[in-house]
Amino acid sequence: MNSSDSEKGFFPEEVILQILARLPIKSLYKCKSVCKNWYRIPSQNYFITLYNDISSKNPMILVEVIKSFYVKSSYICVDRFKGVGEFSLDFIKSDRVKVRASCNGLLCCASIPNKGVYYVCNPMTKEYKLLPKTRERPMTRFHPDDEATLVGLGVDMVKGKFNVVLAGFYRPFGRRPLDSFVCLVYDSEMNCWKRSVTSLNEEFTHMNKNQVVFVNGYLHWLTYNCMYVLVFDIENDVWRKILLPKEVVNGCGHRVHLLELDGFLSMVQISDSWMTIWVLKDYAEEEWYETDKVSLRCIKGLVPSVFPISQTSEFVLLATQRQVLVYHRKSRLWKEMYSAKNSSTYPLWFSAHAFKSTIFSCRDGAVDNSP
Repeated sequence: MNSSDSEKGFFPEEVILQILARLPIKSLYKCKSVCKNWYRIPSQNYFITLYNDISSKNPMILVEVIKSFYVKSSYICVDRFKGVGEFSLDFIKSDRVKVRASCNGLLCCASIPNKGVYYVCNPMTKEYKLLPKTRERPMTRFHPDDEATLVGLGVDMVKGKFNVVLAGFYRPFGRRPLDSFVCLVYDSEMNCWKRSVTSLNEEFTHMNKNQVVFVNGYLHWLTYNCMYVLVFDIENDVWRKILLPKEVVNGCGHRVHLLELDGFLSMVQISDSWMTIWVLKDYAEEEWYETDKVSLRCIKGLVPSVFPISQTSEFVLLATQRQVLVYHRKSRLWKEMYSAKNSSTYPLWFSAHAFKSTIFSCRDGAVDNSP
């Protein structure tokens, strides 16, 4: 729009873009029918970058609510502004899936009936991509739970590509696990897998292997002994270890969780009374800095079951056995965002993932699946 448009009462184009970039994706897609210019906006690179930058400042929590092994689970999305909304992965109509990793608004899902089958999807735009099978045996005999021990998803918003990493100790049928740590990496640009083998001997808890963090091209997992972080450089196919702070390693009875914070790797340490937040500012020197220390006195009864899931410099989202909480750093106030009503529900932290809204396309030549 030009100056004459402003004089007639129209908003400048930049203002319109800023407004549209703050809409939920469903509302944004409805606005495409307003005019030809608005129809093209969601597919423009500038707007996609703007939308993703704004949404990254408002991370959410995606929770799979599991009532029992025999009942189909449901999903909720907890947003500190909009509250709680229902969520569905039913648009992957050909399969029943479970979420294994989340990154920058995309989800990596594993097929429940078909071991070794994986999808990457954007639940906001209802796009999904079935990943090709690997050339070797399907990843169905990894020790100890019949699938890859580690599943990681890395989404590069700048390059417009994503990678899926499957890693673990491969166990041939009827034999003991091999000493070799097998790693398969899927590249969305090449639409193929590459395989590498390295010598590792690590163990991971359920929570540690699910809380994979992607930062600056690296995937991070916290090992079972909580002494260091296992890091995978996707581009160069290299594994390395980063030691945790001495205060954390020597902390008896403390729980440790990995998160992302404003583009940096962050580690959250929880004791009986405190939640301490650290940030890795220097990869080369492996230097951690304590950025915040939060008293847990207000939620003392929930401390044994509280798990941090997502955070920004303004707030932290956490899941417990039955609640989703938000802690506001400036005001130092706690608020309950969601509470499960069914007492038989599995712990919410068991299947909670950091999430955000994005219009990133997870497949080449994707058609318009407007909600």
